[in-house]
Amino acid sequence: MSITRAAPPGSGHHDPDAPRTEDAAGPPAGAGGPRAGAGGPRAGDRQGWQFSSPLVLVMVLVVLVLAQGPVRGALSAPVMQSWMTVFVAVVLQALPFLVLGVLLSAAIAVFVPPAFFARALPKRPALAVPVAGMAGAVLPGCECASVPVAGALVRRGVTPAAALAFLLSAPAINPIVLTATAVAFPRDPGMVVARFVASLLVACSMGWLWQRLGRTDWLRPPARPSHEGLGRGAAFWGSVRHDVMHAGGFLVIGAMAAATLKAVVPASWLHAAAGNPVVAVLALAVLAVLLSICSEADAFVVSSLTQFSLTARLAFLVVGPMIDLKLFAMQAGTFGRGFALRFAPATFVLAVLGSVLVGTVLL
Repeated sequence: MSITRAAPPGSGHHDPDAPRTEDAAGPPAGAGGPRAGAGGPRAGDRQGWQFSSPLVLVMVLVVLVLAQGPVRGALSAPVMQSWMTVFVAVVLQALPFLVLGVLLSAAIAVFVPPAFFARALPKRPALAVPVAGMAGAVLPGCECASVPVAGALVRRGVTPAAALAFLLSAPAINPIVLTATAVAFPRDPGMVVARFVASLLVACSMGWLWQRLGRTDWLRPPARPSHEGLGRGAAFWGSVRHDVMHAGGFLVIGAMAAATLKAVVPASWLHAAAGNPVVAVLALAVLAVLLSICSEADAFVVSSLTQFSLTARLAFLVVGPMIDLKLFAMQAGTFGRGFALRFAPATFVLAVLGSVLVGTVLL
C-alpha cells in the first residue's frame, strides 16, 4: 500500500506518481493542445497561397469587372459577335446530351457489375468481338467512361479483343450520341447511319486485328476497380461530377475552336482545305485528335463547318471518339504505354479509311 502526499499549493512541486486530474471544462488555461513547435502549427502560421478552381474563378471575375470597359468594346466588334453566336449555339445545343450521357454512363459504370459482360459474351473471341461492338449501341457512355469499363472487362476475364471492340464502339454508336448526331444534322439523316456503320466497322476490325496480332505483354490491365471503397451513391455522384467537369471542359474548348474557325480563319483557307477531298478528310481527322471533344458534343461542333464535305465531317465523328489526346493518355495509363503506342496509330488509320469507304457509299 502506498501513500501519496499532495504538494502544498503554490509550491511548484509535482509528484510524478500522483494521478493526473483535469478540469471537466477542458485542459488548463494556456495549454491549448500541442505546444507550438512540437508538431502542431500555430493558429496564425501562414500556409502560403494555394490556388484552387474557386479562387481562380473569383480572380477572373474581378479582372473582368475591373476591365469591363475594354471587354465591352472588344465584344462589340462584328468578329466577336459572330464568334459568340457560334460558341453559344454549339454549347447550348450540346449541353443537354452531354449531361444525359454522363448520367447514364455513370449509372452503368457503378450499378452494372463487370461480370455481367463476361457472362453475356460468347466464349469464342472471333464471335465475341462483334457482340461486344454491338453492345456499345445499347450501353450509353462517353469515351472517358469506356476506358475504365474496358479495363474492368479485361480484369474480369473478357478476351482483350472483345473488350477493345467495346472500348471503341461504346462512345461512338450509343443512343445518346446517335440522337445528338441526328439533331446536329437535321438535313442529312444519312450521317447517323454512316456514323453507326463506320464506327462499328472500325471497332470490330480493331478487335479482330488485336486477336490476330496482339500480344499479352503489351496489355497491362488495371490492378483494382475505380470506385473501390465507396458506396454506390458516392461512386455514382463522384463519377458524374468528374465526367461533367472533364467532358464539359473539352466541350467548351471544342466550341471555342469551332467558333474561331468560323469567325477568325479566312474563309478562303477553309475552302482551300475543303476543296481537296484528301486534305479535307485528313485535316478534320487530325482536328478531332487535337480537340478531344466528348462524343456527346462533337456532332454539334463539326456540323458548323459547312465548308467541308459530309465525308470529311464523318471522319471527324469516327476518329474523335476512338483516339484523341485525352484518350491516348487514358489508354496509356490503363493498359500501358506499349499498348497505346501501337493501338492509337492503327486505330487512326483504320478510322480514316473506314470513314472514307462508308462516306463514299452512303453519303
